[in-house]
Amino acid sequence: MTLRVLAAMSGGVDSAVAAARAAEAGHDVTGVHMALSSNPQSYRSGARGCCTLEDARDARRAADAIGIPFYVWDLAERFHRDVVEDFVSEYAAGRTPNPCLRCNEKIKFAALLDRALALGFDAVCTGHYARSDGTVLRRGVDPGKDQSYVLAVCTPEQLRHALFPLGDTTKAEIRREADRRGIQVAAKPDSHDVCFIADGDTRGFLAERLGTAPGPIVDAGGTRVGDHDGAYAYTIGQRRGLRIGTPAPDGRPRYVLDISPATNTVTVGPREALDVTEITTGPPVWLAPAPAGPFGCAVQLRAHGEVHPCTVEPAADGLRLLLAAPARGVAPGQTAALYDGDRVLGSATITTTLRP
Repeated sequence: MTLRVLAAMSGGVDSAVAAARAAEAGHDVTGVHMALSSNPQSYRSGARGCCTLEDARDARRAADAIGIPFYVWDLAERFHRDVVEDFVSEYAAGRTPNPCLRCNEKIKFAALLDRALALGFDAVCTGHYARSDGTVLRRGVDPGKDQSYVLAVCTPEQLRHALFPLGDTTKAEIRREADRRGIQVAAKPDSHDVCFIADGDTRGFLAERLGTAPGPIVDAGGTRVGDHDGAYAYTIGQRRGLRIGTPAPDGRPRYVLDISPATNTVTVGPREALDVTEITTGPPVWLAPAPAGPFGCAVQLRAHGEVHPCTVEPAADGLRLLLAAPARGVAPGQTAALYDGDRVLGSATITTTLRP
């Protein structure tokens, strides 16, 4: 069946090969690059990020090599509102956001897909490493590149209109294929870190927008052991950059255990105090039929993170996850993606955690 496909082309090798595969499969493919910054020169370039002028040019050259039409769509205002402002407000509230996941949810599979469907396209094609038949989302076969976690926020309707041509292939094979196809970005490094933080300094980025807000760093007993310039600059599980002047009595490293925006306090303690045995979430998004009662599955708590066996129970406003063994470094604001083997069942945002 021939589809009208809009291929999201970031300027990298993955999205270029995904578009090429969709065209080779006989679909009517149009490439589009999303301009996500009103001033793209200020975003970092090369291997350190994405969404630059260089990336837009690379995407256009790839589309020419494939032989498909190509356009640039300005989604900068939507990206700033739904991803950048969300990132800042989540940190201000003491939570830990995932901007790449939010970009997939709000930009690629909301703004982009909505516009594509309105223009008569049947599907959006992306370079994510995941597998889907339109109804079931599964992990990609390359465990080092699997991106099903950041796609777990998609709704069943969005999944029905999504193509992921790379899910059955490893990254090394994709680079070789790009070279064979004459796509110039075959050896282009993957982007890293947060694309909208030009110098990679997340703390400085947040301070510029939220200002300084000095406060105490305390241990689990409430004793002040240091000072900070803003609790928003810390994340649960963080070890480095804590600015603690007083060593722990046992001489062991200390980690961020809690962030309280209400009191502007950061609490630190030993690594084992990070253990979490129970998680509550907000309302889930199901990619499988919603279970009526408790059930067993696996949960992934961060991109490329460990998978933890758990029991899931319905809760008043979301889910309650009972972990079979403690997990560490779990923070409110992160996404809990639920799996049955390699199949994604659904996802929900973590609201609270419980320690033993």
